[in-house]
Amino acid sequence: MAHPNPPHRSSTRPDRSRRGRPPADPSRVWTSLTDPAGQATAEYALVILAAAGLAGLLLAWATSTDGVARLMNAVLDSLISDATS
Repeated sequence: MAHPNPPHRSSTRPDRSRRGRPPADPSRVWTSLTDPAGQATAEYALVILAAAGLAGLLLAWATSTDGVARLMNAVLDSLISDATS
């Protein structure tokens, strides 16, 4: 009959996290941490988050007030007055 709680086998397995590679060279680790190659991607992500936040605020303002109607009326009135002048 099998044991109801078999021992956990991962403790007996060899560590395969490095997959047989040699230990990392500290100078290469530092270079990869300070390499600016991923900086542009992070900046794009922050710009997209800021734009999404601004769009959310604009949407909240537009749905909670009659600001869109007033803005459209002001724009159309300005265009009409420019066209008739």
